[in-house]
Amino acid sequence: MSAHTGINRRSLLQGGSLALLLGSADIAWGASIVAVRVWPSAAYTRVTIESDTALKTIPIFVANPPRLAVDIEGIELNPALKELVGKVRSDDPYITGVRVGQYSANTVRLVLDLRRMVQPQVFNLLPVKTGNTQYQHRLVLDLYPSEVADPLEALIVDKLKGGNAYNSPSMTATPTPPPASKIGTYADPVGDLMANQNRKPEPPTPAASVASAPITTAASVAQTSQDGERYIIVALDPGHGGEDPGAIGPRGTKEKDVVLQIARRMRDRINSTVIKTKHGNLPMRAYLTRDADFFVPLNQRVEKARRVQADLFVSLHADAFLTPDARGASVFALSQGAASSAQARWMAKQENRADLVGGLNIKTQDAAVQRALLDMSTTAQINDSLKLGSEMLGQIRRIGKLHKPRVEQAGFAVLKAPDIPSVLVETAFISNPDEEARLLSDSYQNELANALMKSIERYFSRNPPLARTRNT
Repeated sequence: MSAHTGINRRSLLQGGSLALLLGSADIAWGASIVAVRVWPSAAYTRVTIESDTALKTIPIFVANPPRLAVDIEGIELNPALKELVGKVRSDDPYITGVRVGQYSANTVRLVLDLRRMVQPQVFNLLPVKTGNTQYQHRLVLDLYPSEVADPLEALIVDKLKGGNAYNSPSMTATPTPPPASKIGTYADPVGDLMANQNRKPEPPTPAASVASAPITTAASVAQTSQDGERYIIVALDPGHGGEDPGAIGPRGTKEKDVVLQIARRMRDRINSTVIKTKHGNLPMRAYLTRDADFFVPLNQRVEKARRVQADLFVSLHADAFLTPDARGASVFALSQGAASSAQARWMAKQENRADLVGGLNIKTQDAAVQRALLDMSTTAQINDSLKLGSEMLGQIRRIGKLHKPRVEQAGFAVLKAPDIPSVLVETAFISNPDEEARLLSDSYQNELANALMKSIERYFSRNPPLARTRNT
């Protein structure tokens, strides 16, 4: 570490500030930046800087106006880093702009100007390779909202208004931010973070307009309902996303894109469906764990479904295998013991690697809590999942080939919600050229969405959801 950097840090501490040093790996001076990527979404925005060696950083959060500065040591400003400036979209929910400059001889300062207060996380990921995806060292900057919307409340309010809240920021599966790293927050003791780039703070939103708005909660909305109807909520989980493309077909088709398209088609059908049961006519609503191209850790997908008290959880994927000959759709449920076949065990192992590829900040994860959540699977949940899976196979075989005629079982992490029947659907083998073409076609996506919708309707007609306190 240079003497200049040491003096700079001491001056920050003397000013009453706190800067947190993240990453202890040795660095190579003159590290090369391989690529920079920005993944915006209503849930959170991720900035990724990929390099050939690990980067050492000093992140500093400034509250007024909100911005995140990151000093990256051991590198010089290069064209790849400058590309970040043009990669931020004008509609990014969290970032208004990026500034980058050579702060000292061996340090580049990156500044993210923010639209609002966030809970930032800055962490490093080790190189990873799986299938067609390979990453070198990655420096990740995650910007989570300080205030998290209640997704169940958004569903209820949307239904009462007759709108389409699933397209609004409150319905794009905003996660509860993991425990934030204790990055220093302070007024700005070093002046503007970038030399010769003064920036006036934006005027704050008038407090009166916020205070005058009525406070709405899920409970208060429930009391205003006139018909007392209960929703059937189906959590749709498009696999992979963001840094994790999933399987990639011979033509370059990415699994994450195809399954998101299918999920959106299913959402439209679910939101316009009413199920006839012995408890009466129950309207359905869909909740997507992601409605854009961003990464969601496996345990957060489960957590999101539980937060909206989902009645079903359907995870959508597209298979890949070592040879292009494999074909057909499959449906998987959870197994409390051994996998039902070698293929099911192999598939679960592949899907459970998603967190390694997508990039999980393991320092913020409570391993004990994760184990408790993922080990609470019950026999009743699995039995209901098998019923749903059987319905799905019966409908899918009408429109295409099945890879296996029965529901397979294995230890898929994403299926381990203890109180929600959960299945994982491998829609086809994206590694098969013919099936890749089908997955790209509107006609097959519609046929598949119709088949899955029909199976969900038949499942609930035979297995009506239990009464809950979610009445509206």
